Amino acid sequence: MTGARDSVVQLALVQLDDYGPWTVTPEPRPEPALQALQARLYADLADFVGSRDGYVFPGRYDNLVAVTNRLAPADHERFQRLVANRYPVTASLGVATGETPLAALGRASDALQDTGSAQSAERTERLAVDRRGEPSGPLAVAHFDVVDATGRYTDSQHALDAELAIRRAVVELTDRMRDHGGVTAFVGGDNAISVCPPLDAETYDGVLDHVREAAGVEMRVGVGHGETAQGAGSAAKHALEAGRATGDPVTASGRASADD
Repeated sequence: MTGARDSVVQLALVQLDDYGPWTVTPEPRPEPALQALQARLYADLADFVGSRDGYVFPGRYDNLVAVTNRLAPADHERFQRLVANRYPVTASLGVATGETPLAALGRASDALQDTGSAQSAERTERLAVDRRGEPSGPLAVAHFDVVDATGRYTDSQHALDAELAIRRAVVELTDRMRDHGGVTAFVGGDNAISVCPPLDAETYDGVLDHVREAAGVEMRVGVGHGETAQGAGSAAKHALEAGRATGDPVTASGRASADD
């Protein structure tokens, strides 16, 4: 399950500029309107990055994370122009590479923070780049889901209890995958996706054991590798489907992605 060669991954941290003050100026704006804006912006970023073989995580919505190995700095600038043209707010980006997704996101965070506060009116459409080597594959993507979430939670528990159980599991999963250099996000339903370094089956077994012990939730994972985030993610989804069929908690896809 280990990649054939070392990889350099590029992540972008997208932050809305001066967003907190804007939401209450000249008076507090309706929360549904803010949620709709955030959802539309997330969809635009997903379309923009997805058309270039990348991946997007919603994060906190006013902070989004994208895997952008196929995007040059100029492409990130184009997304900033898209935001400025479509929305009443602007976006600043930190873009960085690293040997692991966690390292890349850390450098992107540092680069963006060095340009000024997210709540400063002086910070507008900054693009902070810290690229230490050109992005290159292969990438690893791990797609996790809860075993029998419908039977154990959706169809048998109070909706709030079901959501709390799954979110607790994702928090534990995110924390443990961080120990292995991965960046993990809840992506809806009972699913979480981690962009991570190549890891062996025993490591994933340990992660799943931790989630089960800490949160009381049983999960499985499909793991894929590819030259792009989308290629690896597609392979991971195929692996997850194979794991559902066999009952195996950890399944790595042997399916070649389209970009290999």
